[in-house]
Amino acid sequence: MAEDAAAALFDRLKALDLEMSLIGPDDLSTRAPGEHPLNFQGGVMALPYTVEAVSDLVRWCASEGIAIVPQGGRTGLVGGGISRPGELIISTAKLATIEAIHAAERTAVVQAGVTLQALQEAAAEHGLTTGIDLPSRGTATIGGMVSTNAGGILAFRNGVMRHQVLGIEAVLPNGEIFSDLTRVVKVSAGPDLKHLFIGAEGALGIVTRVVVKLESRRTERATALIGVPNAQTALDIVGHFQARPEVLVEGAELMWRQFFRDAAGIFGFDAGWLEEETPAVLLLELSGESIERTMELFEAGLETLWEPLGLTGGIVAQSLDQARKFWQLREESEFIYRLHPAALSYDVSLPPSYLDTYVAEMRARLAAVDPAHSAYVYGHIADGNLHLSITNTANISAERALEIEAAVYSGVREAAGSFSAEHGVGQEKRHAYETFGNPVKRLLARQIKAALDPNGLFNPGKVPF
Repeated sequence: MAEDAAAALFDRLKALDLEMSLIGPDDLSTRAPGEHPLNFQGGVMALPYTVEAVSDLVRWCASEGIAIVPQGGRTGLVGGGISRPGELIISTAKLATIEAIHAAERTAVVQAGVTLQALQEAAAEHGLTTGIDLPSRGTATIGGMVSTNAGGILAFRNGVMRHQVLGIEAVLPNGEIFSDLTRVVKVSAGPDLKHLFIGAEGALGIVTRVVVKLESRRTERATALIGVPNAQTALDIVGHFQARPEVLVEGAELMWRQFFRDAAGIFGFDAGWLEEETPAVLLLELSGESIERTMELFEAGLETLWEPLGLTGGIVAQSLDQARKFWQLREESEFIYRLHPAALSYDVSLPPSYLDTYVAEMRARLAAVDPAHSAYVYGHIADGNLHLSITNTANISAERALEIEAAVYSGVREAAGSFSAEHGVGQEKRHAYETFGNPVKRLLARQIKAALDPNGLFNPGKVPF
């Protein structure tokens, strides 16, 4: 039985003389598994205290033929942290030290288990912040963000996690430690191998330490909600403020009507300032040297754009509390699953100028599958990343699920986009990876996997290398 196998593995691990904590089946079963209920199915978790302990543990697992599932904050949305009976979970939770913040060079050296929020708070003491931000900042770990190539709110300006990493330390499937902890941008000494581990979801190595870029922290912010007729109008507004040297765009999130309407209803938000049938609402946040000047430029810009762009309502937050309520509408998107517990979720990216065409064509394809299905659409407008949740999908057949997947993903790669923008592949997007991913890239990825992990012991069954 699975329980007996987990108990036996737990006993064998206890006999090892390694610097680590262990959690067995009984204790693990009482803990919250994170975003996926099967994350703890393996039944045994090891929490090494040092990279050397990770290395020794991986060597032992390799010699015993035991598969490994690395886990960070378990905030992943595609099943990348699912474990199965017989597999060992290796958590980076004890590797949670911010080793250094080099304020003058704007870098930080952190262990993989440090949460994004912990790094943000530590950097803030130096007037700095991370160049990436996520709603799950309090739980998401830097190592997990590297392994999934996380995106988030600031990707339109700073890029995704791949662009924030200067150096990496990782333990390879044979137990060797790959260490490339450079703290400089300019490195042209051959292939930049740290990128093998960014976005690989733990299938090529366990990230244990990272050198992260930091940027200046600007606290004087103005936030607004603006009714817009389409995505292109939202992009025009964002572009107007990006061209103003006195302000910096800190967030640009678009919520199509169904999403905004239901979020406002759930959170008791008064949307009386917005015309009833407004197609979408832009959440825009700017920062500047002073709140007074930022607000002045914000309001003047909206006045200039109002009639030419056909805006249909707007409200600028008058307090920090009101700004937080604006962000709550966008960030607390789990309300969808309260209303539609079985909603299917997708995460695509497209060239921003193509978004209106994509949304219209996607809705038409979805209606052709079944008019009963509707789509919540929302996301990071300035970098073209859309999140979609499809309703009325409870108890649908596997065939219907594939029809919906095709309605969502068709044309994305041909439009120079991606079927997975920031959530990864994990287990839940394996079919999409094989169907809509680039076949040459898939072949190369499998060749790399075979070279580094010939026995397939690192996070098996997820990213299909």
